[in-house]
Amino acid sequence: MKTGARETGIDLERFRLRDFVEDLRQTGELEVKAGAAELAEVAPALEGNAKAVLFERVGREGAQLVGNVMGSRARLARAFGVAPGQLLAEVLRRLRATPQVVEVPRESAPAQEIVLTGDKADLTALPVNLQHGMDGGPYVSASIDFAVDPSNGWTNVGVRRLMLRGRREAGVDLNSPSDLRALYEAATRQGQRLPVAFVVGSHPADYVAAVMRLPVDELGLLASLRGAPLAVMKCVSCDIRVPADAEWVLEGYLDERGHVEAEGPYGEFLGYYGGVKQNPVFHLSAVTRRRDALFQTATIGGRNLARTDTAQLNALRTEVMVWRALETAVRETKAVYATPASGGMYNLRIALRQRVPGEARNAIAAAFGCLANVKHVFVVDPDVDIFSDEQMDWALATRFQADRDLVVQSGFRTLPLDPSLSGARTGAKAGFDLTLPWAAPGGEISIEHRIPEPPRFEGGRFPSVEAALADGPKTFEALMAALASRDGREVVLALEALREAGRLIREKDGRYALRPT
Repeated sequence: MKTGARETGIDLERFRLRDFVEDLRQTGELEVKAGAAELAEVAPALEGNAKAVLFERVGREGAQLVGNVMGSRARLARAFGVAPGQLLAEVLRRLRATPQVVEVPRESAPAQEIVLTGDKADLTALPVNLQHGMDGGPYVSASIDFAVDPSNGWTNVGVRRLMLRGRREAGVDLNSPSDLRALYEAATRQGQRLPVAFVVGSHPADYVAAVMRLPVDELGLLASLRGAPLAVMKCVSCDIRVPADAEWVLEGYLDERGHVEAEGPYGEFLGYYGGVKQNPVFHLSAVTRRRDALFQTATIGGRNLARTDTAQLNALRTEVMVWRALETAVRETKAVYATPASGGMYNLRIALRQRVPGEARNAIAAAFGCLANVKHVFVVDPDVDIFSDEQMDWALATRFQADRDLVVQSGFRTLPLDPSLSGARTGAKAGFDLTLPWAAPGGEISIEHRIPEPPRFEGGRFPSVEAALADGPKTFEALMAALASRDGREVVLALEALREAGRLIREKDGRYALRPT
């Protein structure tokens, strides 16, 4: 990490959340609530909304709040400057880049323009709303956590929710497995607190970085996925570095008592509630922010999972991890898609070109093993668009035989949030091989496995149908092209004449040919 980089020329507005939200306004992806609104209005406005929503004056403070910023693949792709179909490839490309992290002095950091400590640091002064009817309280749901691993000095980055317990306390769900949970439990074994900082209000690329689990200093992941140097600042109450261009930062610590306080229920990413858990308590020590800070909330749970921030982020993370696993399992992966309607992880689609028999099964096995959350894997040939529910349904209907193409295995590690487990500690996974019978590269594919398409009328020109057939067997389409016909009935008449003369035959694939003399 470079320090004292006042003259680096890093633009501390380029990756600001507010600027990205304004871009969504210009492209019609933002719904604006211009008048005063109560916090109770936030959740209904976000539920199932296809757009991001900006509240310009919400709560008694008249704060600015934005939600559902990442609730579509198109908006995530926009954050990376690509079309939705190129999003995964762009993220994979950026992950290979060498990151640059630059520390800037506090006086240069927009995220510390306002600093609140002591009694002025108050969680209940934030525009935090109740998201679901049975939630245990209002939740800060778009918080990115930053903590330092004392064993190597690396910064661990993740995404956590905070349930407000009072002015300076919040419950934190440390799900297992997670790096932050491991760091916290190592600290509690020594009777120590774990310092942690939560950033609320970040560019979508930062959230994508935060959901990854890679064995690196994860500040570098933020820099890599931004595709630019990352400016960081030191927190005012702990030795943690966080992005200097953040909107809000909540600093504090997880106390040393362990998993002792009730947290939840909460509407979870699978569309059901998670119950009350015993979890650690976060103690607030400082709040820093921009002067015109924009608070952020993340959508999660409910009946419209595909339109939530959480499902879209989970889907992209799943696709990255599965793609990396497939790189060593098969030779020619074409596309990977985790359906956001399944929480972004449980139903996975893979398109590949099989070079040798059995690669579809290899892909299924690799997907099973690389992530606990991958539950159902559907593998298709490259001619099927895995982003199309219609084409996937068609492939399942016409290329799948359950006694031949279904792979079922049990005893896998899984997440207890899956309600279908009914309390079991392990779960089953299913693979669906929806590929056509294998054919060697360049080999002939039977007509029964070819997909009908509108005729293109491509091919050479000939003076007559007979002359065209003398050149070799041809389809009816090729014969129309040979005569430059835009009608086709004159070809029927010519074929009729050849048939009556006993000179016409048909090939097995349906092409017309002249009878050998």
